[in-house]
Amino acid sequence: MTVHDDTGSRILQVGYIPLIDCAPLVAAVRLELDRKYGLRLQLQRQASWAAIRDKLLSGELDAVHALTGLVYGVETGIGGPRADLAILLTLNQNGQAITLSPSLARGLEQGMPLHELLAALPRRPVFAQTFPTGTHAMWLYYWLAAQGVDPMASIQSVTLPPPQMPAALARGELDGYCAGEPWAAQAEVLGAGRRVIRSGQLWPGHPEKVLACRREFAALQPETAAALTATLLEACRWLDVSANRQQAVDWLADPDVIGLPAERIAACLLPSDRDDPAQSLRFHADGEVNFPWRSDGLWFLHQFRRWGWLPAASHEADAALLDNVRRVETYRQAATWLEVPVPTGDTRHSALFDGARWS
Repeated sequence: MTVHDDTGSRILQVGYIPLIDCAPLVAAVRLELDRKYGLRLQLQRQASWAAIRDKLLSGELDAVHALTGLVYGVETGIGGPRADLAILLTLNQNGQAITLSPSLARGLEQGMPLHELLAALPRRPVFAQTFPTGTHAMWLYYWLAAQGVDPMASIQSVTLPPPQMPAALARGELDGYCAGEPWAAQAEVLGAGRRVIRSGQLWPGHPEKVLACRREFAALQPETAAALTATLLEACRWLDVSANRQQAVDWLADPDVIGLPAERIAACLLPSDRDDPAQSLRFHADGEVNFPWRSDGLWFLHQFRRWGWLPAASHEADAALLDNVRRVETYRQAATWLEVPVPTGDTRHSALFDGARWS
């Protein structure tokens, strides 16, 4: 049912997880960018990515801040009930990290192989990710495999909401985890763990969160979908201006959003002159971040097959799946309104930390 407020703006329920990269949604509402496009976004904080998925599929949420891998997991039926989803745009690149217990981090720093450190533990190693097919699981498994650790056989993988991970690591229930900031930074502040690699080092410029909706919503309400895409695209562009991020720090520190001290938020959100821009948290980069690249989607399908979750398929079948999920025409319409450049092709070249190249 379509609902409007007393000004005639279309009300949309939008879900998010309390992470630094929910900033575009928060900025869109605080700056009232949604009103420019005839919308009113009502943000709904969620406890887990499973809740995001379930409420999106049930129609309780119209759109969500989502893990890229969650969307492809649901689309292929390996991340819960299979459903037709759509990616309207990518919200950010980079901004995640793998955190280990202090003892494991020290061992790595001293040059000991990770597989030997894990073999010396008195029990099977336990690592946490945030959703079985999500980006954090993919970064964690890729990194473990590169260290000679089979993530499907040599560890126990558990799913936890990001805010619960630092405390679980401190209690000794975990040996490490992968999550979005500020939850790696929080572990370091608590002395519970240490970041051993940031996701932007693992894959500089990797896709992370997306704005997702049900495909039916995107297809049957194209103007609303385009307006929603434009709202978030403008918010992403605003956030890539360094001076604007300080304002966003205060919004994210609000107890109803993330609820951590502003200085902790700032350490993750504000750009540093020491950081490599290709590895740092990016929201726009003249549209390079936001375009839903076909090659990014193919990488996730490749990883799903690497871990034995998805059977082989023809190039044509993969292309059809990606064309259905990626709402490129909706993105193009929104980008045209904002005069954001749109690439002529839909693939890009990426280089991962282990020397692997992807295109």
